[in-house]
Amino acid sequence: MIVVGRGLAERQEMGIEVHQQFRGTGLGVRLARAATRVAFDEPLFAQISPGNVASLRAFLAAGYRPVCAEVLFLRSGFL
Repeated sequence: MIVVGRGLAERQEMGIEVHQQFRGTGLGVRLARAATRVAFDEPLFAQISPGNVASLRAFLAAGYRPVCAEVLFLRSGFL
């Protein structure tokens, strides 16, 4: 599954989900590449946890590159 939408700061972001039985088959790489075909003509971001090694490898293999890391802070009382 591919999801493309607006994320934090109105960035165009995408996410993919691969069913467990298809993991390790290269489907994640193909989905990450396919997302660019449904995206608008602007940068497309994916937020991946550094601990999610499988996703990091898939996106790197699909041609994405890390551009930054961010830490979000929220004042207490808002969650």
